[in-house]
Amino acid sequence: MRNVYLDHQAATPLLPEVFDAMKPYFTEHYGNASSLHQHGLRVRDALKKARQQTAALIHAESEEEIFFTSDGTESSNLAIKGVAYANERKGKHLVVTATEHPSVMNSVEFLEKQGWTCTRIPVTPEGLINPADVAAAITPQTVLVAVHHVNHDIGAIQPVAEVGRLCAEKGVPLYVDCEASAGWLPIDVREFGASLVSFSPHRFYGPKGVGILYRNKRARLVSILHGGVQEGGRRAGTENIPAIVGAGVAAEIAQRELPARMAHTAHLQQRLWDGLRTHIEFIKLNGPVPGPRRISTNLNLSTEFIEGEGQLLLCDLNGIAVASGSSCVSKSLKISHVLAAIGLDHALAQGNLILTLGMANTEEDIDYVIETFAKIVAKLRNMSPMWEEFESGEIDSVIAPRGIGKSFSQHAAEVSGKAAH
Repeated sequence: MRNVYLDHQAATPLLPEVFDAMKPYFTEHYGNASSLHQHGLRVRDALKKARQQTAALIHAESEEEIFFTSDGTESSNLAIKGVAYANERKGKHLVVTATEHPSVMNSVEFLEKQGWTCTRIPVTPEGLINPADVAAAITPQTVLVAVHHVNHDIGAIQPVAEVGRLCAEKGVPLYVDCEASAGWLPIDVREFGASLVSFSPHRFYGPKGVGILYRNKRARLVSILHGGVQEGGRRAGTENIPAIVGAGVAAEIAQRELPARMAHTAHLQQRLWDGLRTHIEFIKLNGPVPGPRRISTNLNLSTEFIEGEGQLLLCDLNGIAVASGSSCVSKSLKISHVLAAIGLDHALAQGNLILTLGMANTEEDIDYVIETFAKIVAKLRNMSPMWEEFESGEIDSVIAPRGIGKSFSQHAAEVSGKAAH
């Protein structure tokens, strides 16, 4: 049995070069960056270098625009709440896409309870926004627009630069969540027209426990953590120096290897999707097809008549690690808000898996996944009453309707209604 890891969006293995760079800051260079002696100075130099390395990855103008946090969630919270609080005298209106990451959506909901309002921009069935909708949603009271670069669920690449130009024309700061794209796609904060950008190195072979927030010097931002004056007074707390050093090295390697990463994962992504749709009936790709509108690391699949949890567990038993929904919401019984936003049938949303590729994956891995997953689907369908009802003509397929029987969603609604009575 092979061991195939296809959950790189949740976490990636630490590169040996990154680990080697971090080690001395656990045992030798253990000083506090706020200290005035030589131990503190040595650590401050390491901080400066890591800022330069992470700034270079996203083409920031200066390392002074880089702030280190504990992770992507904290960066999102600081971006959303920090800008909202800093600009509340101007207005209390936000604009976000309907498919943002939970760290963004929950931050917005927190502010809504305090009197802010928010316009949520709808997406197409592929998960893409229309920049004109963003422009139309901006009012004189709008203090922030939030649009992610790549969707964490379905891999859709948003037209961020176009949105950035519209925001600049209206004088509204733009926050771009690059958690799913950093280290795998080119990012240029100036081309984006972004005031704030966040990303995390644990998604591109760096360490956990550190997040990066870029802030353009002209963007107003207040702290949401109060204590010391670390990170220019924007983020209090002793810096996680080993992780920050690792983040810098991972960013430098990502910038150097970016073309190879994109080419490698694009080849495997196409091979995987072609193989799965050839060997499995009634399987659907959610989001754009592989190509310029989808990141090359992501496939989001719905397999009809079976649930995602069963697929995930059997994949795991066969040595294949995948995800069923975002790692931030996968413990919830609710379907992904992203899949709901693209109008995906509820039954298909429940039969959902996310497969994310990395540099260590091989063609042999992909062929093993195709062969094994086809067997898993066949096994689960043979155990599924829904599949039996489909074969007998009682219910129909949503993916490829035959025009006979009820759709599975209609059937499920009727069963649910009878149970309620």
